[in-house]
Amino acid sequence: MNKGCLFSFIGFLVLSAIGLVYYFSQQGDKTAANFETEKPVLTDIIKKTVATGSIKPRHEVQIKPQVSGVVEELYVEEGQMVTKGQKLAKIRLVPSEVNINSAKSNVELSRLRVQEAQRELTRQQGLNKRNLDVESARVNYENAVQEAERQEGLFKDGVISEQEYNRFKVDLELRKAEYENAKVSSTNSLKQFETELEIRQQEFQAATNNLALLREGASRNSKQVANIVVSTLDGMVLDLPAEEGTSVIERNNFNEGTSIAIVADMNALIFEGKVDESDVGKLKEGMPLELTVGAIEDKKFPAILEFVSPKGIDEDGTVKFEIKAAIQQTKDIFLRAGYSANGDIILDQVKQVIAIKERDVIFEEDTTFVEVEVAEREFEKRKVKLGLSDGILVEVAEGLDTTSKVRVIAEAVD
Repeated sequence: MNKGCLFSFIGFLVLSAIGLVYYFSQQGDKTAANFETEKPVLTDIIKKTVATGSIKPRHEVQIKPQVSGVVEELYVEEGQMVTKGQKLAKIRLVPSEVNINSAKSNVELSRLRVQEAQRELTRQQGLNKRNLDVESARVNYENAVQEAERQEGLFKDGVISEQEYNRFKVDLELRKAEYENAKVSSTNSLKQFETELEIRQQEFQAATNNLALLREGASRNSKQVANIVVSTLDGMVLDLPAEEGTSVIERNNFNEGTSIAIVADMNALIFEGKVDESDVGKLKEGMPLELTVGAIEDKKFPAILEFVSPKGIDEDGTVKFEIKAAIQQTKDIFLRAGYSANGDIILDQVKQVIAIKERDVIFEEDTTFVEVEVAEREFEKRKVKLGLSDGILVEVAEGLDTTSKVRVIAEAVD
């Protein structure tokens, strides 16, 4: 038992010695590290904020059909370039029998109205040729002229008074006005019935076209085919949501309609992103951005800030503001719509200034210091004036030069 205790005690001493050696060696390393120094460097410091977002086309439209039916044929593929007016798809109409019957009834009713207007115009033209109303007014006017001449002679001979003579002169003027009005009214009445016939003919034509559109998808008097979907701008086909055989609904005042294709101008791209409210007050339109696209490595794309939203959006307890920037696209790399991207917005920058790592700065109330080596393992505390910081490096405006040796703070090294 005594030997066992002795061996145990010796083993305990050996382990303790090893532990002490390891501890003091670590403390020695920390002490050595505590005397590490770095020289200030001459560099550029850029302060920036980061906006997260995506790449989007400035002009993107959803092409929708003018009629309801089934997609019979697609003329384009995704990624294909198209021009304004180019055919994208053909819709096979599936008209309702109720709509067809209603359209037929409208055609027949409008035809009857045209016939009625034609008969009335013919009757009025016959009356106009006989000029019965105008002829009656003309006879009355001529009789009034003769009577006025006779009364004038009597007035001159002193048979009647001037007051009596003036009454016949007024009657002559009235008969003349009636005659002139009768001629104008006769002409206007005929034009009115001609206009009525034209209106009824247009209604008949519209009803006929509506029936043709329901049956065939095209108007007989128009080269435009309603069941052919065409592009409304020059650009690239980004997506074809409706495949062949898909039922589609027309666009109208009560329905958004079914999208046949999404076309966008890929030569004009923008970056849409969001920034934190703490940085939005520093942003101004015209600021430069550097975009980093996740799908494209080691490449930055320049952009210009052109919009900062006046209203923030609450997202998970933080307020974000939307921004938009025009991308200056390069010809050698194709940017796709929907790429996720980060935008570095340069808030401030200084070039070729003396800088140290911000970790080595000692802050005491409103004063900043660094420890500068003055001799081997000897340091003095020196007051410095700091400038712009990017979070890692900080500008030293006064107090150091590139020959100084600044002590590395031990806690940062650990």
